[in-house]
Amino acid sequence: MKPFTYAAPKSLQEAHQILAQAKGPGDVRALVGGSDLIDQMRVNRRNPSIVLDIKRIPEMKRLEWVAGEGLHVGAAVCCTDTAHFPAVVQNYGSINESCQLVGSTQIQNKASMAGNVANSAPSADTVPGLITWGARVLLTSPRGKREVLVEDFFTGPGQNVCAPDEIIQEVIVPPPPANSAGHYLRFIPRNEMDIAVVGVGCMIALAPGTRRCTIARIALASVAPTPVRAKAAETVLEGKEITAALIDEAGEKAVEAARPISDVRGSADYRKELVKVLTRRTLRQCMESLHQKI
Repeated sequence: MKPFTYAAPKSLQEAHQILAQAKGPGDVRALVGGSDLIDQMRVNRRNPSIVLDIKRIPEMKRLEWVAGEGLHVGAAVCCTDTAHFPAVVQNYGSINESCQLVGSTQIQNKASMAGNVANSAPSADTVPGLITWGARVLLTSPRGKREVLVEDFFTGPGQNVCAPDEIIQEVIVPPPPANSAGHYLRFIPRNEMDIAVVGVGCMIALAPGTRRCTIARIALASVAPTPVRAKAAETVLEGKEITAALIDEAGEKAVEAARPISDVRGSADYRKELVKVLTRRTLRQCMESLHQKI
């Protein structure tokens, strides 16, 4: 591990002063739980000159439901608190589920959803669900603030659109569509503390009193250089009555978005089959949550 400076600002203004010192991409790295960053620094995969601990900044600790705006989750709010926040439990099943899959219980008590996003691993568990809900990240820097859709945030493995002087301030999740449900499933070789071979997040909304799908969102993890939307599968569902046959068809179509590699955790063909299976299962879970049997 190379030498670095540790900074723990107590305000956004102090953080901006530190961020202004960034000399290039990755020169300043934000710290919450550090479960990814510390190991990456240990093996010299990342070499920041400044590690910016954001846990003392009030705006980074925001966890709030605002009518008309939705859910605000500060970058320093741990996964455990996010998962058990009443608005998450009631409205966002996939976020509740995925936050409880990030590492061990001890890691969930330290790591944050924003940190999972900022690390930008293709296998990030919290990302597919966020994409299906149309979530945005609020980026802050000495130059001001801007919002970016989570779907558009990633540019490659471990890479994203953050400028050298930007960090995530919070994640914003819009209010869920009426009569909607979302779920996240992944496949891993072990029962816990493993990286997803494939992860699938689904969200569907139905017209009141019917099985007709008005909105469908399906996002995949661990099958491409970045998390991806399965738009062809969404098109299969939208505007139609959800049936077992339609769910099977959506599973087949979801594979079109996958560009997996073969590695020690699974072959490309194996991952494609998992996309089909997990897409169908999450869609069925969504229908069950909406009290519709398939």
